[in-house]
Amino acid sequence: MNGGDNAGSHHLKPDLDPQSDHSSDHYPQPHLHPFQPQPQPQPQPQPQQQQRRPRGFAATAVAAATAVASAAGGGGVKGKKEREKEKERTKLRERHRRAITSRMLAGLRQYGNFPLPARADMNDVLAALAREAGWTVEPDGTTYRSSPPPSQMGAFSVRSVGSPLSASSLKNCSMKASLDCQPSVLRIDESLSPASLDSVVVSERDTRSEKYTSASPMNSPECLDADQLMHNVGSREHGTEFSGTPYVPVYVMLATGVINNFCQVVDPEGVRQELRHLKSLHVDGVIVECWWGIVEGWSPQKYEWSGYRELFTIIREFQMKLQVVLAFHEYGGNDPSGILTSLPQWVLEIGKENPDIFFTDREGRRNTECLSWGTDKERVLKGRTGIEVYFDFMRSFRTQFDDLFTEGLISAVEIGLGASGELKYPSFSERMGWRYPGIGEFQCYDKYSLQNLRNAAKMRGHSFWARGPDNAGQYNSRPHETGFFCERGDYDSYYGRFFLHWYSKSLIDHADNVLSLASLAFEDTRIIVKIPAVYWWYRTMSHAAELTAGYYNPTNQDGYSPVFEVLKKHSVTMKFVWSGQQVPCQEIEEALADPEGLSWQVLNSAWDRGLTVAGQNAVPCYDREGYMKIVENAKPRNDPDHRHFSFFVYQQPSPFVQGKYASQNWTTSSNACMERLIVICTLIWVLIGVKERTIDLLGKACVNRLPMDRML
Repeated sequence: MNGGDNAGSHHLKPDLDPQSDHSSDHYPQPHLHPFQPQPQPQPQPQPQQQQRRPRGFAATAVAAATAVASAAGGGGVKGKKEREKEKERTKLRERHRRAITSRMLAGLRQYGNFPLPARADMNDVLAALAREAGWTVEPDGTTYRSSPPPSQMGAFSVRSVGSPLSASSLKNCSMKASLDCQPSVLRIDESLSPASLDSVVVSERDTRSEKYTSASPMNSPECLDADQLMHNVGSREHGTEFSGTPYVPVYVMLATGVINNFCQVVDPEGVRQELRHLKSLHVDGVIVECWWGIVEGWSPQKYEWSGYRELFTIIREFQMKLQVVLAFHEYGGNDPSGILTSLPQWVLEIGKENPDIFFTDREGRRNTECLSWGTDKERVLKGRTGIEVYFDFMRSFRTQFDDLFTEGLISAVEIGLGASGELKYPSFSERMGWRYPGIGEFQCYDKYSLQNLRNAAKMRGHSFWARGPDNAGQYNSRPHETGFFCERGDYDSYYGRFFLHWYSKSLIDHADNVLSLASLAFEDTRIIVKIPAVYWWYRTMSHAAELTAGYYNPTNQDGYSPVFEVLKKHSVTMKFVWSGQQVPCQEIEEALADPEGLSWQVLNSAWDRGLTVAGQNAVPCYDREGYMKIVENAKPRNDPDHRHFSFFVYQQPSPFVQGKYASQNWTTSSNACMERLIVICTLIWVLIGVKERTIDLLGKACVNRLPMDRML
């Protein structure tokens, strides 16, 4: 027994004496339990095990943590909140990853000729890449090489997945442009959290002072020569890409200014010359804008259509199709041509007494570009609501030109639904100081819109939500500079979701109300609605510019589907306004823009809902990259459903109008580049069915600077 006691005392000693041998920890204890007295073994083992595990600094840290936890008492609640926040952050990261994956799949489908299924996952991508590299992938995932390794092969041809370019075109690219378009190298701090690594890291710089100016088309090395265009269009590469595809009609927008503010054709012979030129280029038709501010300019319900009757008669002489745009917005102000077409004068007079009929920003500045949608059901326009004013105008047009509808000259009518004739809020007004790539401002502070917001908040049960966000920045702010649009900002809070849903619903309700009456006025006639391309800040979480424009389309929402459901309800053709040219690399990186990703989302969302889709370029296209991108959007090469644009609208500055009104700077070189502009427009559609003889005529016209009608 004494020996057992000595052994037990020796066993307790190592935990107190740091110099003792700890080898006894592994074997003495099993021999002590049978010999120790019954009362004492119970309390002894518990403190032994608790003391033996943490030693030194570890023991001190554990003791301190235990003391703090016991003193706090509410640590469990705080830990639960942290876990909930981490869950939300995980959800956001997962949504962001899915958004990136969808853009990767879209790019592979559109530019890589990969036949990926509609709901492809990463396994489908890996299988497609493996097959492209010469491997065989079985349905069960078994993968093996079906050809010799590259080291044992001779010449190995690599398929290009970009836009088709000839070798000669590469010589026109300047060294500076190639350096500017190199992908930027991102420096990632190792101390960053995993959440921050999910988003693109952009080096800080003063982007406010930088100008977003593009090179002049005349000075650009990418402004092509006629023989080079003829060679590229006639090449086998282009022919195989679009051979056998459906024909897409081409319309050209006649320039604003053909009709003056007194509803008179300014130069009938000049119009005939331009139409003759377009007819020789095999253009299918033209588009004319009928301005509310001209037709009903002086008195309510007094419509003057004489100038448009004369213009339509001239167009009928050339047997060209005609589409008409009913424009309920203002044109000009910042236009270099000096042409200004305002809203009707009687409307502006009402606005002086009641400025709330116009869209209003947070600081109370009024935008007279178009009427606020808050007036749609308010009798503030000489006893009529905004919807009734639009319907009376549409009904007058349909009655006045009934003969042209009957004979089929007028093939479609486009309804202007907002700023610039597009379905959007006037959030990017240059007269208010906006400059690209500012996020714009919400336009909902007129008293009629605020009353609608109060009603919506009251119905939701949160009357204190009847306000606009106070941390959404200004017109030229960046998303990360605001508390509302920044990552994990208030746009995704309960209030933010409510406000953005109401803001976008106002846009959708306006479209629904106007199109309901347009369907009555233009029965059995195609109706067109123009959708904008707000592509800057598309690679951020909030999509701030789209939000201020009225499209609730952050990474965790689809803001275009509800709009297209309304268009489908009224059997409307959706015309998407595309940039028409390649956005400079610097602009894409600094504005986190993604025009191709936006185009993919909008076009596929519309096609998936069975909408008829058309396209229009926002700016003139002068280079190969631009017009090839137009073709790729109009006729996706790898679409399994063979979907394509129903028609395409080419918008260009008119040399006739520019030379007569605009300026004294319309030189011979400008005329030459304008000739080349029309050539490129027509060459797009030569790829898909125009007669080969046109190629030679186009080349001669461009080289000799002669009108096409003199070459026929």
